[in-house]
Amino acid sequence: MTTHDAGRPAAGPPDPAEPLGRPAAGPPPPAGTPTAGRGSGRLLAAAFLRNRRALVGIGMVVVIAAFCFIGPLLHRTDQVTVRLDLEELPPGGTYPLGTDTSGYDVLGRLMTGGQSSLELGFAVAIATTVIGTLYGAVAGYVGGIVDAVMMRVIDTLLAIPGLVLLLIMVTMFTPSLWMIIVLLSLLSWLAAARLVRGEVLTLRTREFVQAARMMGGTGRRVVLRHLVPNAAGVIIVSATFTVADSILTLSTLSFLGLGLPPPHADWGTMLSNGLNYLYDGYWWLVYPPAAILILTVIAFNLIGDAVHDALDVRLQGP
Repeated sequence: MTTHDAGRPAAGPPDPAEPLGRPAAGPPPPAGTPTAGRGSGRLLAAAFLRNRRALVGIGMVVVIAAFCFIGPLLHRTDQVTVRLDLEELPPGGTYPLGTDTSGYDVLGRLMTGGQSSLELGFAVAIATTVIGTLYGAVAGYVGGIVDAVMMRVIDTLLAIPGLVLLLIMVTMFTPSLWMIIVLLSLLSWLAAARLVRGEVLTLRTREFVQAARMMGGTGRRVVLRHLVPNAAGVIIVSATFTVADSILTLSTLSFLGLGLPPPHADWGTMLSNGLNYLYDGYWWLVYPPAAILILTVIAFNLIGDAVHDALDVRLQGP
């Protein structure tokens, strides 16, 4: 041992918990840098996956999606031809969930109806997220009179009862899946825009945004590369709840008789038609669509709550 090593503690065996080649500890990278973003993303993903509600919600969504899109390949039924000779058959045998008043197999009807409901929910969530994120990010970043005018537009549109406006539009035009998607998207992006704008107002004063401006970053680059990625948590929470809300809204329209026209199906239409025969003992026309509709909404709400908890540092352990 040399004199330079006299005061140095002897090196012990490497700790198996420590990865080899780990760099020396130093100050963490500033928020908003690519390294910090990847690290925070991994932490959020780990916190999300540790949440039991998240795992239950994801599992439920996977099972329901497989039931709706893979199920028809295994249980083939005719959902176009009306068979009055097969109407209102009780569950059993060839028809595990019976048939409805038009002779359609209820199990097959649940699958095809679920396709319309899920497609609408995800399409509205994507369109709402894109429109609301861009609108709210621009308003929050620019600020001033531009922000004030853009927010007054949102306040004016929010003052109009959304369901009433949707009912008027549906009665004026022939309902179709894409038309309802467009209408719901035009009504649903307002709340997302307000959420993103509020998040951007807090982010635009951070050091990494100021550094990006000083380095000559354009407003477009700052918004798309710094503000929107750092507001991803709020955006994801809003998107998950939008899926559930859109499915419920379609079911509400169908329950009021303004849903997709036959032979298209959705869970709301099945529920509305089945209620007319519930007191006659045809329970299989009501309970299956009601159960799968409730489970779908619960699944997406569980995922949304789990994302919110993963973003709340007060709920994280040491």
